[in-house]
Order: sequence, then structure tokens, then C-alpha cells
Amino acid sequence: MQVYVNGKMVPAEEAAVSVMDHGFLYGVGLFETVRVYRRRLFLWEDHYARLCSGLLALRFAVPWSAEELADAILQTVEANDLENAYVRLSVTGGPEGVGLVTGGYPRPSLYIFAKPVPPIAEPPSPKRLITVSIPRQTSEGLRRYKSHNYLNNALARLELGQEPDAEGLFVTHDGFLAEGIVSNLFWVRSGRLYTPSLQTGILDGITRRHVLSLAAQLGIACEEGLYRQEDLYRADEVFLTNSVMEIVPAAQVDGQLVPETYGPVTRKLRTAYRQSVELGK
Repeated sequence: MQVYVNGKMVPAEEAAVSVMDHGFLYGVGLFETVRVYRRRLFLWEDHYARLCSGLLALRFAVPWSAEELADAILQTVEANDLENAYVRLSVTGGPEGVGLVTGGYPRPSLYIFAKPVPPIAEPPSPKRLITVSIPRQTSEGLRRYKSHNYLNNALARLELGQEPDAEGLFVTHDGFLAEGIVSNLFWVRSGRLYTPSLQTGILDGITRRHVLSLAAQLGIACEEGLYRQEDLYRADEVFLTNSVMEIVPAAQVDGQLVPETYGPVTRKLRTAYRQSVELGK
């Protein structure tokens, strides 16, 4: 694997992060997971806007334009001879040394790697959704960033164990539904779409936003709010979203079968999603 490191393409085994980098020392860093289809970036403007919003909040210098980062991503994809790829772009605080900074991060580091993505089955294989005991922690600041502070998710994944067909479900300290370990959560009841509010501290997922936009275009009523697990147990359909798996239905929630594993609303949204991929928007 070839990895993009601060403007240079190097073999993965030679790619390195300084031990003085605040991404390593304190988890000061942000990342984006971007899907590339036929060497075209999908929803890139949204990813770049979210990244810049987080960087500015953390007082990072933003030395790259959207076009420059997109070009770096495509260089990485091409260097790995890929057409369709999972791309991880990370920006860290850079080698600022031991001790927290007071003036921001003027020289951030940039790392990009790309991996192949296997074709997604049609219909996609459903997941089993299992509530984990670890609560979804509150946002790091005034809102949730897609940051390198990933311990909450790592602990939940360890609890879930080696369950390839399962996804862990977070609830908040107050008992409200939140999100999956690596996904956002949606469900359908009586034709209406529901998803937890950003108030719960969930990630403002790019795929989540896109699905909400598609639902509006299709005339599917949608509600964002604070919900309990009982609301999910009464759902007709349940599905999960992220940039890699797109839209995947859930067949079970905590051992309880979902009435319609790949129901009409899920199918309609997935069809619209695939059409938007084909159109590149």
C-alpha cells in the first residue's frame, strides 16, 4: 500500500508519525472517510466543509483547498491502482512537542491511505444490531467532531467482539438512542422515517445528511428527535448508514426480529442512493 504523507507518496511500512505529533500524544486530529467510485470522489464538498469546520474550531491552519485535497486523494487512489476505494484522510496537530498548545496548530500533518472496497451485494447483507453497555459519550466540545479521540468506539467494538454481521448500538447516559459504533441509525414506523437528533452527541454523518436529503426529495416524512430503545423495538424497518457500507438494513435489534428486513422505505432510499452515486452527486 502507498500512503500519502505530507505531500509525498511512500510505502505503508515506511510511513511514520512523529512521537511529538499532537495527534499521537493527545489525539488532536480529525479524519474523513471518503468513498471513491470509478476514481470520482463522492460527496466531497460535504466532507471538505465538515473537515474545515472542525479544523477551524481546533485552531488548525487550513493550508489546503478542496481541490488540492481532492487531488491528493486521487493521487493516492491511483498510486494504489484502485478504481473504487475506501479513503481515510487524517489531519493531525503536527509535531508540537510535549505540552498542550495555547495558540493553535500552524503546521498540521496530512496523511491519506486508500483501500479497495469489495462490491456491495444487492440486496445488501443485513446486520444484527446489539446494544452495548458503554454509553455514547458526550461531544468533545460544543459539538461532536470526527476526531482521533476514538476510545469510546474502540471499547464498544471490543465489547461486541468478533461478530462480522453485527453492529453495536450506543445509547446515551440518559438512555436515548444514539448511533452505531461506525454508523448512523434510522428506522421506519408506519411509513415515517426516524433518526436520533444531533442533540444526543452523535456524529453529523455525511451519509446521514445525504439520506435525509434523499428522503425529502422522495417525499418521505422524517423526524429527528430524542427516542428510547422501545421506539426502535416497535419499528417496521431499521437501517444503518456510513460512507463505506452506504445503506444497510438490520434484521435484528437485540435479538428481536425486525418485521421487514429490507422494507419498502429502505429499498426506495437505497435505490435513490445508488442513483446519486451513478450521477456523482
